[in-house]
Amino acid sequence: MTSRLAAVSHERMHLVLMLVLTFTTGIVDAVGYLGLDRVFTGNMTGNVVILGMAIVGADDLPVLGPVVALVGFMAGAALSGRVLRRAGGAWTARTTLLFTAVAVVCAGLGVLLLALGETPGETPAEAVALPVTAALGAAMGVQAATARFIAVKDVTTVVVTSTITGLAADSVLGSGKGGGSGRRVLAVALILLGAAAGAALLRWHLGAGLVVAGGLVALATLLGAVHARLAARVAR
Repeated sequence: MTSRLAAVSHERMHLVLMLVLTFTTGIVDAVGYLGLDRVFTGNMTGNVVILGMAIVGADDLPVLGPVVALVGFMAGAALSGRVLRRAGGAWTARTTLLFTAVAVVCAGLGVLLLALGETPGETPAEAVALPVTAALGAAMGVQAATARFIAVKDVTTVVVTSTITGLAADSVLGSGKGGGSGRRVLAVALILLGAAAGAALLRWHLGAGLVVAGGLVALATLLGAVHARLAARVAR
């Protein structure tokens, strides 16, 4: 089993792991938008657009929530950038540490919301929603910046606009280049399925999706750390 895992190339392993994280982003953003008063914690483009509309009072959209998510996301991304600035490779102990933090925050917030007994279908009080939004935004910022450092082409884990652009532009209806179409389709499909899963889990409890997302991030982190260690051992 370990020999098979070690034989997997870094490129393939990182692609699989980033696709798993893309799925979890769909879950987290569904929880944020549907359960935390129309706030994205992973897709910052969506937050900027919501904030722009909210400023002029459109459809009673929230202002504070998107701002909190944006600030949290930027803080998390900055933290990740600082931690990784002297990292010696794509997946190191620092990468593992950062992704572990994402898993702990997501799962911890999920457990906290379960313990608070929030009612399904109802937005929690602002005193609960805003700290959760800030923490999730920070976690997604860490994830996005760390995924950016690993640099799997077309898979950022938090947005798929550029992925869809590349898919269409390089398709037979576009330039015809076609490279990377498989991973692009998977990234789009997985964030869609993650959002569907997050919405479905919200029917049970607000924290359920976060617990699932945290568990999946933890699993991906463990697999990435083990693979990096085995591959380094083989390289010796």
